Amino acid sequence: MDEISFAERVDNHRDALSPAELRVVEYLREHAHDALFATAEQLGRLTETSDATVVRTARTLGYNGLPELKQQVGRSLVDEVRPSVRLRRRIEHTGDDHDSTLRYVFAEAVERLQETLRLVSGEDVAAAVERLTAAAETFAFGVGVSALSARYLTKRLNRLGLRAHDISGSGFLLADELLAITGDACIVLYAPGRMLTECEVLLGHAETVGASVVLVTDSLETRLRERVGACLQAVHAPSGSTGECLAAMTVTDAVLLAVAGRDEARAEQTSELLTGLREQLAPGARDTKRKQR
Repeated sequence: MDEISFAERVDNHRDALSPAELRVVEYLREHAHDALFATAEQLGRLTETSDATVVRTARTLGYNGLPELKQQVGRSLVDEVRPSVRLRRRIEHTGDDHDSTLRYVFAEAVERLQETLRLVSGEDVAAAVERLTAAAETFAFGVGVSALSARYLTKRLNRLGLRAHDISGSGFLLADELLAITGDACIVLYAPGRMLTECEVLLGHAETVGASVVLVTDSLETRLRERVGACLQAVHAPSGSTGECLAAMTVTDAVLLAVAGRDEARAEQTSELLTGLREQLAPGARDTKRKQR
């Protein structure tokens, strides 16, 4: 299904837009590059409306919220503007005012997390937890920066007493990793917005062997919902001013806390074991033990 463009959305919903919302729309049309790096509060000031009006405009146009609107605008600009130019514009947006930079980055982070919280339900988390705790072992996959989320998840699951493996390879390396996945496994796929060949092969293999899949994504929810057992949306920022993994890591933390709550005794026992092993590996630990003997 082809994505409905911003211009088409405006044409389709023009009659539903209030005068204030129309001012927001016109600004977004004429200043797309600037809007990409602006928060809801900043857009409200620039359009002489309010941050609430800006968010309401996005939803009137059929977006989940302002982040999704900016993501679509951002995707249309990616092919037009080189990465180095986008970086320069991010820097120019805040200049050398570090207080302004701090406020801007935190405002965008809060905006992303609030939108993610709106999109992810307790039922979504429960579905992910059910598959992780029922699996004999978990395999996590991510590409690029998303591989950090996969690595983080597996390390934390192991610390909770669950078997987990990071398989964030690509090409032929991934093929070797897939051999170990069986029907009693769970795959956690971090796929923000692009349906890479690796993602398609991984999903196909999961379907073949009967493994369950938990998807953490920004924009593939509609496309892949029917192929996964649980889906957690993690909103990205097209401006690139806040870390790509921010929302995904936060959602992952929520899932991990819920997993720990399923078996507190196992989590505590594994934590104690980890602490003991660390103490043995600490500098001077062996010499201290020898002296005690």
